Amino acid sequence: MTSFWRSRHGVGILLIILATLSFAALDTATKYATKLAPVLMLLWFRYFFQSVATFGIRFPVQGKELLTTSNLRFQVLRGVLLLITSACSFFGLQYLPVGEFTAMVMLTPLLTIALAAWVLKNPVSLHRWGLMLIGLLGVLLVIRPGGKVFSWALLFPLLLVSAYAWFQILTGKMSGAENPYTTHFYTGLVGTVIMTPFAIYSWNTSALIEYWPWFMLVGFMGTFGHLMLIRAFMRASAAILTPYLYTQIAFATTFGWLFFDHIPDSLAWLGIAIIAVSGIGNSMITARAVSREFKEKMGIDQQA
Repeated sequence: MTSFWRSRHGVGILLIILATLSFAALDTATKYATKLAPVLMLLWFRYFFQSVATFGIRFPVQGKELLTTSNLRFQVLRGVLLLITSACSFFGLQYLPVGEFTAMVMLTPLLTIALAAWVLKNPVSLHRWGLMLIGLLGVLLVIRPGGKVFSWALLFPLLLVSAYAWFQILTGKMSGAENPYTTHFYTGLVGTVIMTPFAIYSWNTSALIEYWPWFMLVGFMGTFGHLMLIRAFMRASAAILTPYLYTQIAFATTFGWLFFDHIPDSLAWLGIAIIAVSGIGNSMITARAVSREFKEKMGIDQQA
């Protein structure tokens, strides 16, 4: 067992769990920090920290290669899409519980498959479509009329899921063509440039001085989480790692209980469980498909 956790797959799984823990901590810190400081300042600092930290860590290693990209337009578009998801998160978490918000966001992989079928013409099996419908049922249980989270603020996670699904598709198209750290740097840089005028407009020096640990925590957790995500996918395939992304729901729900004394009601718990099961089921289908393709390829190679 110990040897597995030292293998590439084992380390990848540990890193992806560390990433989801960081993202849950980011959402929790964001929900609290937006009560203390202007949300636009916090959003700007989250990306400013990422761009500065990534440059400081990777430029001594990569040099000018860190700044070299052959897809500047895609880098900008990717940065804009992630900024939209972050903005929806920062604003939405002011009104919605962390656990339920995270559960709804976990629909993103399923929507990504649906968009890939539409845009990239990728074939999607009936089993996958069925799992998408099951996941949608879970969301309806979470956001049902009369529930704790039913309000106009649901527009934020819905927009977030849409933007993040397009972000995932674009990331998939760019994978292999760009250095992941270069992409990480440009994502932070794009967010910083776009948010700078808004941050200046809402600037509050006293809030920055008084609550600087919260600014640092938001910036660090966002940057660290994405770095762990990058390193995880450098060690193991998406088919292996994707099921572990759903640990973020458990972390977020636990943090919501610990820091905000919020516990989902029974129907919301059922909806969260359904969303997680549908996502994990989809990941298992992907893993089997990848394994089958690998075996077929090996069979062809051996025959040759």
